[in-house]
Amino acid sequence: MNEMRLAATPPMGWNSWNTFYDQYNEDVVRSIADAMVREGYADCGYKYLILDDCWSLRDRDENGRLVPDPAKFPGGIERVIEYVHSLGLKFGLYSCCGVRTCAGYPGSFEHERQDAEQFAAWGVDYLKFDNCHRPASQGTEMLYRRMSYALRNSGRDILLAACQWGTEQVENWITSCGAHTYRSTVDIQDSWSSVRSITEQRLQHLNDGRPGCFNDMDMLIVGMNGKGLNPETSAAGCSGCTPDEYQSHFALWCMLNSPLIIGSDLRSADSRAKELLQNRDLIRINQDPEGRTCYKLTCQCSPDAFTLIRPLSGGEYAVGIFNFGEKETMTGFPFWDMGLSSCQGQKLRFHDCLTHENAGVYSESFSVSVPAHGCRVYLCSAE
Repeated sequence: MNEMRLAATPPMGWNSWNTFYDQYNEDVVRSIADAMVREGYADCGYKYLILDDCWSLRDRDENGRLVPDPAKFPGGIERVIEYVHSLGLKFGLYSCCGVRTCAGYPGSFEHERQDAEQFAAWGVDYLKFDNCHRPASQGTEMLYRRMSYALRNSGRDILLAACQWGTEQVENWITSCGAHTYRSTVDIQDSWSSVRSITEQRLQHLNDGRPGCFNDMDMLIVGMNGKGLNPETSAAGCSGCTPDEYQSHFALWCMLNSPLIIGSDLRSADSRAKELLQNRDLIRINQDPEGRTCYKLTCQCSPDAFTLIRPLSGGEYAVGIFNFGEKETMTGFPFWDMGLSSCQGQKLRFHDCLTHENAGVYSESFSVSVPAHGCRVYLCSAE
């Protein structure tokens, strides 16, 4: 197994949970796979099609094996996986470190090796491994270690996405367990308050996560617009975000090295959501091969505005300017804080990642007006 090949950059794809909950079947999966290719998502890097919870029967068979629900997959799940692979995509599946999954289906506790071998035989490429219904006396570090060992010895390269929710100081041990991504927060909801809360938690751990084991801020809600069958995502108060809020959400996930896993229905995405999810400038920041983290600069003009600066390969820098406040504000940063000396005549050329236009050459500092809950993102190079 080549770890850097599996997670050299944050994985990109689509997950069934927010839109479909348990209401999916073979036809739905095929139609989503078709849309990923037809609508250009695969060409932008979205390669993993991931089925979340509720894909199996409620009980294992007489040999202890997981059984795909025949009502959902009458031809067997192998046929679905073969179709996904035939389109050049990769296939992801869900399990849980506990006795039961979060929705009450069989978990992988004490079945790690058996399940890993079964996933490998089916052709699974990605395993989302959740954290529900484990024995109260059992910590998660050992359980994730066990599944990682099983996957690594299954005979197939399978990316392990640890959905651990940020408990038990996961950032201190998850890399040594062998996971390729790890969730560090509770599930995202389709609301600005959820996006803000997750971001603020992530900003406390900017040095965590790296190539081979990326921090996961949960699925993208861009394009949900208050829809979807997941009762948590569509709960009261989760009626969707404004265009500026969705734009900030996607830009933050890109700047902060999170996996880009779409949760909305790609078959009916509006043009604004599609354009944002396929923004190649923002995706290039997320997929930069060096995989470096950001540092944060505060704004003296507003306690709710801040700048994230991220070194990229080739000498470029990504600069994201965000306004979490309730009114438009003028904000920016001095180049001194990036290490640029004005007395030596050092300048930066700004490329606007949202308009894809040249934003000019600046010296000493840069400032811009940012709408409430909005952002500005730039690729900067030395001039």
